[in-house]
Amino acid sequence: MSLRVLVTGAAGYLGSTLCEHLLDAGHRVLAVDNLMYNQQSLNHLCHDENFEFRRGDVRDEEVIKAAVPEADVIIPLAAIVGAGACDMDPWAARAINVESIKLITRLRSPSQLIVLPNTNSGYGASTGETFCTEESPLEPITLYGRTKVEAEQAILDSPNTIALRLATVFGVSPRMRLDLLVNHFTFAAVSAGEICIFEKDFKRNYVHVRDVADCFLHCIENSEAMIGKPYNVGLDDANLSKEELALKVKEYVPNFYLHFAEFGSDPDKRNYIVSNQRLREAGFEAKRTLDIGICELLKGYRMMPMSSMKNVPDAWAA
Repeated sequence: MSLRVLVTGAAGYLGSTLCEHLLDAGHRVLAVDNLMYNQQSLNHLCHDENFEFRRGDVRDEEVIKAAVPEADVIIPLAAIVGAGACDMDPWAARAINVESIKLITRLRSPSQLIVLPNTNSGYGASTGETFCTEESPLEPITLYGRTKVEAEQAILDSPNTIALRLATVFGVSPRMRLDLLVNHFTFAAVSAGEICIFEKDFKRNYVHVRDVADCFLHCIENSEAMIGKPYNVGLDDANLSKEELALKVKEYVPNFYLHFAEFGSDPDKRNYIVSNQRLREAGFEAKRTLDIGICELLKGYRMMPMSSMKNVPDAWAA
């Protein structure tokens, strides 16, 4: 069945991939984005008659009032992402990450499905030895984590909603992000040839951007069985320490020099392993491996402008 799907933040790293998957699945897409980075990541979809784009900001109630009634499904991706970005503009972080979600929830009808992306950094500091499940307490440390957890709670308190707690995403997208750990490590390997890594034993879970897009589709197609719950979304065999991830990249870039430092810390204190069992029991399992992601990233980086490949040593601490 063809549905009308509203995607906010559609021109971002995840959105530009998700919109393509939604169209390929036969759905109609209403994409909303303010294009604050002047990105052109949705140009490849303009040929599709089922794709519509509106330039607008999710903080503008008139924009949301006009878009929400047209949708069967709402996927609110628009967000200020990352601890550093949120700390730079706390007002925008709260307005976009929380208040815009509450606005959508207030304006939509209970018959409209919302599938919200969250971050599993909401689990906060951990030992990295015990699996975090959806029943584990949410104890976010940063403003970014707190806003995403509050947004999740806001939608799960209303009917016909699903929350996806995403692992650290990787892979090539029309709108690339180099700050995500797998993408960052691989870029450092081919551009600088070296990296300085702090907290090398801290662990995270990972998931390919296309698996995340497929997971949203699975939620839409199986919403009746999934509503009212959060789901961890990650690769079961990719609960790796930063050192293990760097060594995995080194398998493909043998001259990648790794330096492990005693200084530096992650503001989110991310050190956890995550169980994706609930999602697997709901019928979905991520399938694209880190090896697949690293190989495609290496291909993608070969096509990037040389100016973006310059060596900036301070950027390679992680």
